[in-house]
Amino acid sequence: MAPKPRHEESKRVGENIGIVGKRYRRLRKFTMSSTQLPIFIEEQILPRQDVSSIGEENKQQIVENSDDLQLERIGYKPILHRTYGIVENFSTTFAALYFVGGVRVTFSTGIAAGAAVIAETCSSLPTAGSIYLWAAEAGGPKFGRLLGFVVAWWSTTAWTTFCASNTQAAVNYILSEITVFNLDFPSDASSIKFRAVQWICTEVLLALAILVNFLPPRLFRWIFYISSSFVLLDFLLNVIWLPIGTANTYGFRTANEAFMTTYNGTGAPAGWNWCLSYLATAGILIGFDASGHVAEETKNASTTAARGIFWSTIVSGIGGFLTIILFLFCAPDADTLFSFGSPQPFVPLYAVVLGQGGHIFMNIVCVVALWFNTAIAIVAASRLVFAVARDGVLPFSTWVSQVSPEGQPRNAVLVIWGVSAIITCTILPSAVAFTSLISAAGVPSAAAYGLISFGRFFITPKTFPKPRWSLGKLSRPFQFISIFWNGWVVAVLFSPYVFPVTGQTLNYAPVIMGIVTIFAVISWWFMPDEAWLSKQHIRQVLEADIVAEDETAKVS
Repeated sequence: MAPKPRHEESKRVGENIGIVGKRYRRLRKFTMSSTQLPIFIEEQILPRQDVSSIGEENKQQIVENSDDLQLERIGYKPILHRTYGIVENFSTTFAALYFVGGVRVTFSTGIAAGAAVIAETCSSLPTAGSIYLWAAEAGGPKFGRLLGFVVAWWSTTAWTTFCASNTQAAVNYILSEITVFNLDFPSDASSIKFRAVQWICTEVLLALAILVNFLPPRLFRWIFYISSSFVLLDFLLNVIWLPIGTANTYGFRTANEAFMTTYNGTGAPAGWNWCLSYLATAGILIGFDASGHVAEETKNASTTAARGIFWSTIVSGIGGFLTIILFLFCAPDADTLFSFGSPQPFVPLYAVVLGQGGHIFMNIVCVVALWFNTAIAIVAASRLVFAVARDGVLPFSTWVSQVSPEGQPRNAVLVIWGVSAIITCTILPSAVAFTSLISAAGVPSAAAYGLISFGRFFITPKTFPKPRWSLGKLSRPFQFISIFWNGWVVAVLFSPYVFPVTGQTLNYAPVIMGIVTIFAVISWWFMPDEAWLSKQHIRQVLEADIVAEDETAKVS
C-alpha cells in the first residue's frame, strides 16, 4: 500500500490532537499527573503500532501539546513562546552559574547543592517562575500557601539583586585597570568618587543587558550560545594560559602552601575564618533554578528543564572545583594578592602573569562573560515576575503579565530593570555594599532550595506530584542532604566578612532577608485564600496522582 501524503498524515494527527484536547478537558476535574499525561496523549492520538510511522514534525506537535496540556492541568493558559530546546535550557543555568567568574568574584574573600532535588521537583511542575509553585506543593494544603508566599518573595529578591550585583562585578573588572595602569584616580571602594563612577558604569551595563532581552526568541537563542561559549573560553584560557604564565613568572605554590596554609584577613575567630572559605564555592552553585523559570518556553519541559538543571549544575560544579584548584596553585600568597589594591584582584594578577597585552584580552573576556551572565539572569528574573503577575498578585499585574507578539514577557523585563537599577544605588552609601549584595543575591535562593527540600522530606513525602525525571530511591537521601547543605550555605552568606563588626562592615544580607520575609508573611496573612495559591488548588494538584490512576484506567 502506498504511503499517505504528508499533508494528509499531518491533518489526521492534528484532528486526533484536537479530539484528545476535548477528551482531556472533560477529564480536567480528575487532573492527571505529569507522569500519566504523556502516556494518555500517546495512547489517544495514535495506536502504539502507528507511532513510528508519523513524521518528526508530527511527533514534535504531540510533545508540544503534551507540554501545553500539562500547563493547563495546573490552571494556566500557555501564552509564552515554546521554541527552546535542551541546549538553550542547559545554557540558561550554565551561563547563570558561570563557575569561573563566580570563583573569581569571591575567591579573594574566601581564600565561600540541592540541584538534584530541584531538578526532580521541576519535572513535576515545569512552569515559568515555578520555584514558588514547587514550594507551595512541597508544603501541602496546610503549609503550602505560606511556603509559596515566602519563596516567591525570596526568589524575586534573589534574582533582581543578582542582576544588580553581577553587573557591578563586571564593572569592577573594568575599574581595576586603574591600578594596573597606575592612573591618578581613586581605586578603592572607600572613596565616594570611585563608587560614583562604579555606580554609573553599572547602570549603563545593566541597561544594555536589558535591551538585549527585547530580541525575539529566534535571535535571543544566540545569546544562550554565545554566553556558554564565553564561559568555556574563560575556563580554557585559565587552564592553559594561566599555568604557562605562572611558570614563567613567580612559579607555582607548593601543595602544602595551596592546601595547608591559612590566611586570616577577616579578623574572625580561626574556626569561623576557615568556614568563610566556603564562600568561594557556595556562591557558584546558587541559581540553578534558572532552567525552571524558562520551562514554559522549552519543548518537552518536564524532562528537558529537569535535565537542564541537573547537568548544567554537575558541569559547573566540576568546573568550579577544577578552577579553585587551579587558582590555589597559580595565585600568589594572600599578602601579595591583596597588595594589588584593586576592586578585582585577578585583573592585576593577570597583568603580572600574562603581561599587559595578554591581561587586557583576558579582562575583556571576563567582562563580556559577566555581562552575558547578567543578560541570562534577567531572563530568569523576568519570567519569575511574569508568573507572579499572571496570578494577579502584583500592582499593575495586567500590564506586567502582558506578552509580546513573539511570546515574551517584555513588560516584566522592564520591571526587573527598574528594581535592579534602584538596588544598584546601594553602591553609593557603603563600602561593603558589594559583598552585601552578593550575599543578598545568594541567601534567598539557598534558603528556598532548603525550604523546598524540607517540605518534600517532612510534609509531602508521599503526596508530591510524581515527576517524569525521577531520582528514584535516591530522592529521599538527596532531599535530606539538601536541607543541611543549604542551611550551611545560608550561615556562611549571612556572616560578616570583617571583624569586629561595625555599621560600615555589617553584612546587610540578614537584614534584607528578614525584611523580605516579613513582607512575605504579611502578604500571606492579608491576601485572601482564593486570590493566590489557594489551599484547594494545592490539594487538587497533590491528589492528582491518586485520582487520575482510576480515571486513566476508565479511559483505557
